Amino acid sequence: MRIARFTTEGGEPRYGVVEGAADGELVAVVAGDPLYRPVQFTGERLPLADVRLLAPVIPRSKIVGVGRNYADHAAEFGQVVPEEPLLFLKPNTAVIGPGDAIVLPRQSHEVHFEGELAVVIGKLCRDVPAERALDVIFAYTVGNDVTARDLQRTDDQWARAKGFDTFCPLGPWLETDIDPADLTLRTVVNGEVKQDVRTSKLIFDIPTLVAYISAAFTLLPGDVILTGTPAGVGQIVAGDRVEVTVEGIGTLDNRVVSRD
Repeated sequence: MRIARFTTEGGEPRYGVVEGAADGELVAVVAGDPLYRPVQFTGERLPLADVRLLAPVIPRSKIVGVGRNYADHAAEFGQVVPEEPLLFLKPNTAVIGPGDAIVLPRQSHEVHFEGELAVVIGKLCRDVPAERALDVIFAYTVGNDVTARDLQRTDDQWARAKGFDTFCPLGPWLETDIDPADLTLRTVVNGEVKQDVRTSKLIFDIPTLVAYISAAFTLLPGDVILTGTPAGVGQIVAGDRVEVTVEGIGTLDNRVVSRD
């Protein structure tokens, strides 16, 4: 099931299930937030082309990023593969949706894209065993862990480099019915393929990540885990268009602009 968060003509955000074929998709509106209540259709259906898609989830608590979770990405920076998942946090104020602009901050002169598969938690949980990890996952979406690479190199912590406003595009919707173990992840910038990998290449798979992260932090419904980016990251500049696609989910499309 593809669950979208959307608005029409500047109205309040609503939720709906995306149905139909690509050339005639509809949004079947649901009551309330499906993270917190069973899906209940209102009977209203809208053409997908007539709505504005928003970030499918705004984490109430946190976004947990995972660094160097593909061996080829570690290698392209001359770094070793970590023995345990390498974690960092991004604020929820970094989240934007499909079609929104990634805004380049004045403080950085080297901002990179990082296409990723994102996991959305569906239950309050802590100390989740790996074999039960899928029980606490609500859905999956596409993410872009935008990073100010120059600041990442100079700052002792990654909070600033990873946490600027607009540095966490998510979308286009949540997919609840998918096996994330071996999906194609592809990032395209201005029509040129930059990243192309299968999620089976993750060093630490999703159950391992959920177990490891939940042993440190209580996870809340709506929390997001960015599972890591493969090799091929690179700089983006104003005017660029970044498209991150995960097989079976969809494409997250964002433009890049300078801050006024």
